[in-house]
Amino acid sequence: MVILSEWLAAQLDKASAEPAYRQLLQLMQQAILTGRLAPGSKLPSSRTLAGDLGVARNTVLHVYDQLSAEGYVISTTGSGTYVADTRPDTAAVSRASPESANAGGEDSADSGNNEEGTACPRGDMSTRGQRLIDEAGVSAKQWGAFMPGVPDVAEFPARTWSRLQARLWKSANHGLLTYAPGGGYRPLRRALSDYLRVARSVRCTPDQIIITTGIHQSIDLAVRLLADVGDRAWVEEPCYWGARSVLQSSGLKLAPIPVDDEGLNPREQDLRDPPRIALVTPSHQYPLGMVMSLARRRTLLEYARQHKVWIVEDDYDSEFRYGSRPLASLQGLDDSDRVIYVGSLGKLLFPGLRIGYMVVPERLAATFRTGVAELYREGQLMQQAVLAEFIMDGYLTSHVRRMRTLYGERRQLLIDAVTRHFGDALPVMGDEAGLHFVLGLPDSADDRAVTAAAYDAGVIVRPLAAYYSGRQDRKGLLTGYACVPHEQIEPAFATLAQVIEEHAFASPQKLRRAG
Repeated sequence: MVILSEWLAAQLDKASAEPAYRQLLQLMQQAILTGRLAPGSKLPSSRTLAGDLGVARNTVLHVYDQLSAEGYVISTTGSGTYVADTRPDTAAVSRASPESANAGGEDSADSGNNEEGTACPRGDMSTRGQRLIDEAGVSAKQWGAFMPGVPDVAEFPARTWSRLQARLWKSANHGLLTYAPGGGYRPLRRALSDYLRVARSVRCTPDQIIITTGIHQSIDLAVRLLADVGDRAWVEEPCYWGARSVLQSSGLKLAPIPVDDEGLNPREQDLRDPPRIALVTPSHQYPLGMVMSLARRRTLLEYARQHKVWIVEDDYDSEFRYGSRPLASLQGLDDSDRVIYVGSLGKLLFPGLRIGYMVVPERLAATFRTGVAELYREGQLMQQAVLAEFIMDGYLTSHVRRMRTLYGERRQLLIDAVTRHFGDALPVMGDEAGLHFVLGLPDSADDRAVTAAAYDAGVIVRPLAAYYSGRQDRKGLLTGYACVPHEQIEPAFATLAQVIEEHAFASPQKLRRAG
């Protein structure tokens, strides 16, 4: 016991900000787990150990009590405190089959290598989990020139929001502090149904609206309730990487469908094998920006009706359209109740809000309300209540109108900068709506390499290559303008232009800048 006391005394740091109780507890846990204190060893009395260490006896008593509560020691009245036998049951471990014991062995280790060459054994990651990580598109930075798809949160009317929130907190409605009812806060659902009917020509009642944490969760819920593992899903080619990841992680087999100037353009072989789900962005294709024509919309809806296909319409930023009114939703044309309409308030207000919504056919409303409550146990009722007030008092409509003007100005400034630096050598695609456009690059360019070089230079763009699951038929950079102040657009693009000239053109002669 003297040896234990000496070891503890040498390890204990009385000058540390960490309390002596916490240090002593961790040291004794370590001694037991590593075998320094063997099973069955008797611990010194609390009085003796306290004297040897120069700490209060109550400190040692608290440590012994905690060790006993966690199963490290066994205390017997009149006998003392002994180290419990916590060693693994080797007989139980050895009963595992040789095949399962070798699941993460040499034969499988290489199959989990990521692009950087770090092995991830099959025993650590599932196949779909490894694919998700390998193909992840999430960025380490979420703000700055020219991050696509990010609104200017500095322009959000925070004082108005704070005032509404303070008013609700003052009323002390305890019902807003519990789990959300299935489907979400009803006043918010009512406010959203009114807003969507006017702004997006969506046909719905409050009962058809399900509040979620965003488009990812909306798609995930739709897939879980409407599709089985192995079912086919149509996705646009190219498409949003996040939605593709959700579908793949759910076990669906993805069928990339090409898009052209009229939107989704399924081939004959695609039509012969109907999917269970078709995920589309008809009002502003992501990432290329084209609008699905009315003829294609009607064709898709009729095909869905005939073959019992569920269409998930992702309407992620269609309120921001420049030069014309926002286009009507696909859901508004649906007479067969095959469209699940999903949207988010993140781009309209601020991404950290994490409130989205889905509009489901009336016959599915009760099912989806049960599903969202069962799977996710939703909350954020206070935030939902504030948002409801924000919409009903007219602040959402006025904010969207103001931001549409602001983003339109920034869009034009960025297009002007492209023209000054490159003339018409690089096309601007999909700039009629949204928070980004695609800046085309020469066919010989490596848009991933340009993106990496731009990032090193302090500019954020996304490579168009990241949105293709198959052969990439065009090169470009997703270039956002919404979160870039007016005065920063030209200098930031000058940096990007230099990177493009250095990395995107194979000819040793640099592209001559226009003007």
